[in-house]
Amino acid sequence: MNFTPLGQRVLVKRVEEEAKTASGIIIPDNAKEKPLTGTVVAISSEVKEDGDIAENDQIVFAKYSGTEVTLEDGEYLVLNTDDILGILK
Repeated sequence: MNFTPLGQRVLVKRVEEEAKTASGIIIPDNAKEKPLTGTVVAISSEVKEDGDIAENDQIVFAKYSGTEVTLEDGEYLVLNTDDILGILK
């Protein structure tokens, strides 16, 4: 299945955080917060024209933003570009 965002939106795959602390304590799944970073998987034609965000960019986004979608190969987040706080280099 191919997903193309519309408007000023991007499709993001969350970057999973480490399940252990630096001291070796294992964090259970229900205690972990959802990560606020991700990799841009697809962008709309409007975002492509702007040129600020590209596919494969590592981004940081607002905590309670976006819409979760489940596609054939996993869970993703559809974000408005206004919810993207920055690009990690």
